[in-house]
Amino acid sequence: NHYPQNNQKRSADIMEIQGTEAGRNYRCLVVDDNKISTLLLVQLLEQIPDMQISGTCASAMEAIAFLSHTKIDLLFLDIEMPGMSGIELLQSLKEQPLTIFTSANRGYAIEAFELNVIDYIVKPVLLPRLLKTVRRATELLEDEDVTINEISNDYIFIKDGKTIRRILFKDIYYLEAKGDYVKIHFADKNYVIHTSLKVLEEKLSARDFIRVHRSYIVAIEKIDYIEDK
Repeated sequence: NHYPQNNQKRSADIMEIQGTEAGRNYRCLVVDDNKISTLLLVQLLEQIPDMQISGTCASAMEAIAFLSHTKIDLLFLDIEMPGMSGIELLQSLKEQPLTIFTSANRGYAIEAFELNVIDYIVKPVLLPRLLKTVRRATELLEDEDVTINEISNDYIFIKDGKTIRRILFKDIYYLEAKGDYVKIHFADKNYVIHTSLKVLEEKLSARDFIRVHRSYIVAIEKIDYIEDK
């Protein structure tokens, strides 16, 4: 019987998330026209420390009305809904929260990831899978205080808490879009900045950087090889 071992691992995963930033609550909105799916996801989220259910909506229009007056951190969004799909909902938002798509249909995955969502979970949602997604999302949310302070042609100043850091473009390996954030990768660390990939792309030299995907810009000098699949 493997259940005790699985339960121990699950508890360890939950404790790891709980230890990332004690006392912080991440506000979640669940949008799904299926009442059972909504109930099951809410029950799972309630088992994860620091997840706070701000509300549930049964349609995209309900979600738009909710988001017009309530700020959230994480949006758990179904895709196939009557009237307006989850994809259309996300495209309509001027400010997109970190979003996780939940769907029984795998066929929307490519279109969904082009919107820079955090993850795409195929229903039924299971707790171990949800824990991995929440861990990834909270890592981004913990870096929320990192903001752009100044941009030049060769570097960017960012405000990291109370510290102002200068980041040289030549030290960047690649940039990755994450919803309304950009994750800047270096050899041994990374920063998540609340901005768009387009804003940074305009400052990067086309001679030194290349956009290889809607969500990725890579430093040409850092490329070792290109594999054709």
